[in-house]
Amino acid sequence: MSDSIKNVAIFGATGMTGLATLPLARAAGYNVTVLVRDPSKLPADHKASRVVVGDVLKKEDVKKTMEGQDAAIIILGTRNDLSPTTMMSEGTKNIIEAMRARGIRKVVGCMSAFLLWDRAKVPPRVLAVTEDHDRMFTVLKTSGLDYVAVMPPHIADELPLTERYTVTGEMLRGKPISKHDLGHFFVRCLSTSEWDGKAVGLFGEYK
Repeated sequence: MSDSIKNVAIFGATGMTGLATLPLARAAGYNVTVLVRDPSKLPADHKASRVVVGDVLKKEDVKKTMEGQDAAIIILGTRNDLSPTTMMSEGTKNIIEAMRARGIRKVVGCMSAFLLWDRAKVPPRVLAVTEDHDRMFTVLKTSGLDYVAVMPPHIADELPLTERYTVTGEMLRGKPISKHDLGHFFVRCLSTSEWDGKAVGLFGEYK
């Protein structure tokens, strides 16, 4: 656990990776606040210190969520909806604005390994979501904050937590990372500046 970061807000806590990240953050000793539209999507034993019901696209909801926080983890996603969107980038703008207003510097954002690809080679079906991830990345890069832009390849629901994975700035193709190991990396970023200001991919080795 970080000496300077004790309270962390997780945005996207009811998604596949968010649900894996929340218990890992709690196990590492962090107090976790989550912003959710539907609290029933949290497990009964979620252990979040504080649950804010609201929408990341509403600035007041985001401001309320960031009260008393030291950092943010952004795991916004559209689930299986690949249609054009600005939700992730606009939500990130609101989070960054609230962080700046409160002097909060550390933010870890999850996007996609497709941002490390030649855009012409990105599969057309995921292009619209990738374009919003790109806008989200620009928001982080220009924030002036201590950001880590995490760009995982295939996120596997069924693979285990190993805490053993490779972090790289190279283009990744076809290598999986478990949702648990991805969440572990998000939490790990809170206690180190090693990846601040960087875009990183990561993958695990699973049998």
